[in-house]
Amino acid sequence: MANETLSYPGAGFFYQHSAPSAVFTPEDLTEEHFLIAKTAKRFLETEIRPNNEQLEQQDFVLVRRLMQKAGDLGLLAHSVPEKYGGLGLDKISKGIVGESLGPAGGYGVAHSNHTCIATLPITYFGTPEQKEYYLPKLASGEFVGAYCLTEPEAGSDALSARTTAVLNGAGTHYLLNGSKMFITNASFSDTFIVYAKVDGKDFTAFIVEKDFPGLSLGAEEEKMGIKGSSTRTVNFDHCEVPVKNLLGDIGKGHIIALNVLNLGRFNLGSACMGAAKYGLHLSASYTKQRKQFGKSIAEFSATQEKLAMMAVRIYESESLQYRTAGYLEDALGDLYDVEDHSFIARRLMEYATECAVCKVHGSETLDYVADETLQLHGGYGYIKEYKVEQMYRDSRINRIFEGTNEVNRLLIPGGLLKQAGKGTLPLGEFIAQAVSKMNNPKVGSIGIISREIEAVHAIRRVFLLSAGMAIETFGEKLAEQQETLMKLADIGIQLYAAESAVLRTQKAIEKNGEEKETPKVDLTKALLDDALLNVEMSARKLMQGMAGGRELKNSMVLAGGELSRLHAEHSNETKRNIASAVLEAENYIC
Repeated sequence: MANETLSYPGAGFFYQHSAPSAVFTPEDLTEEHFLIAKTAKRFLETEIRPNNEQLEQQDFVLVRRLMQKAGDLGLLAHSVPEKYGGLGLDKISKGIVGESLGPAGGYGVAHSNHTCIATLPITYFGTPEQKEYYLPKLASGEFVGAYCLTEPEAGSDALSARTTAVLNGAGTHYLLNGSKMFITNASFSDTFIVYAKVDGKDFTAFIVEKDFPGLSLGAEEEKMGIKGSSTRTVNFDHCEVPVKNLLGDIGKGHIIALNVLNLGRFNLGSACMGAAKYGLHLSASYTKQRKQFGKSIAEFSATQEKLAMMAVRIYESESLQYRTAGYLEDALGDLYDVEDHSFIARRLMEYATECAVCKVHGSETLDYVADETLQLHGGYGYIKEYKVEQMYRDSRINRIFEGTNEVNRLLIPGGLLKQAGKGTLPLGEFIAQAVSKMNNPKVGSIGIISREIEAVHAIRRVFLLSAGMAIETFGEKLAEQQETLMKLADIGIQLYAAESAVLRTQKAIEKNGEEKETPKVDLTKALLDDALLNVEMSARKLMQGMAGGRELKNSMVLAGGELSRLHAEHSNETKRNIASAVLEAENYIC
């Protein structure tokens, strides 16, 4: 059995701070990590980009061939145990492959879907026989997988699925009836992880093969973007699934479906971050070439601010992604040989909050970068000849994939509030301590990013103050107050992002000194400038929505005072320094 105790509790960032040494950062990558990143990036450059036009024309024979080449290179095998033909790599490597193929558009979606939510259910919940048969084929690319959860009337509310499974009279097969929609990889998949209700009531997972009698596909969807991935409806008409292909336990399909999606959200954040880096490269390169009013548009300070803010958002995203990867490895790294499904589920659920933050922050960072990149290209950005046109179309789906960002925002504070409601977390004590410190602010440590360190503590205190107000105002009905929960999530997302970046910069300074880490220091300073303003706005909106009179005034004064005392001066200079470094490199700088 794996160790029961983890070094850091999931969602712990809401109420306690971490030491820099306790978080994983990109600077901790090993030679093995760099090697797999190099392999994935070479695959992108030599196999994906030269074939982009064919992929955009939905040449799925080519997609399937590319998946097999990826299998030959080991790029499908990172999350499959060695004993079943995989590489058994850590979760950092999983994120690296996702990041490296993030700019690959539709192919990247197909690849990620296969290696994550279409393979991991078998990795973690399959029987030894299922693992022995399917995992080597999925790791090599001999089989391509798909994940079938969404239905016409069951999207975010997955457990309301209507697809049924009934055991036949001979007791040899389950007969599946129903439809799954928006299924990635459907046209060329060999295996489908399908969720159906046994006897119409027990939500259960099955491994279904494409040739099982009764399985058919609908027409290819005509999508706005990610055209290099197939999206079709999968229909089941008395589809015959052998009893041995039941995955996990009857009635426990939700444990597989919802927990595997946590890793899907993490992986999506990595892919979005990689694509955002590519967008920043396109922006820096183009703005240096494009001339207006007698000089390159890169020389205008308005352009420089856009480039700087893209880099800032990416630094946040990168920092929180690798921090989360470290936590996931701590939770899941020793589970390949564990057969206790309840234990596996607990570990998969442990960092659900952090994974949801990865998904929301990553997808919204990519959308921001794609939009600003297109804007900097002007009219050319709207023309197919320029790469940003496809990037802009491809980026939009990520705020819908793996649970919409609205649903994920509701999840982010939800776990913390449930713990508090059950009495397993003394949230009231943390809130009281936060308010006490806000009423008696003290000067923090002295150092180059001392303000930024204190700002993270201040954001946490404002989060706790806001959570306390919400609990006091709504009590047990808080779960119904979605506007409040989503604004609380916005503060929490900013807290995790800002703290992850600050801890990363602290760790780098402690190792290399201030002078060598100037880019990280500048990014962190600019990052906190924006974070303080964003948190103050979210807190004000949240408080205005649930309080009035003296209570509202006092709360706003308390939160505003806590944050405004830390606002920086002359922030334009910092952003220009960041932009100068980005333009010189024509790339992301960390």
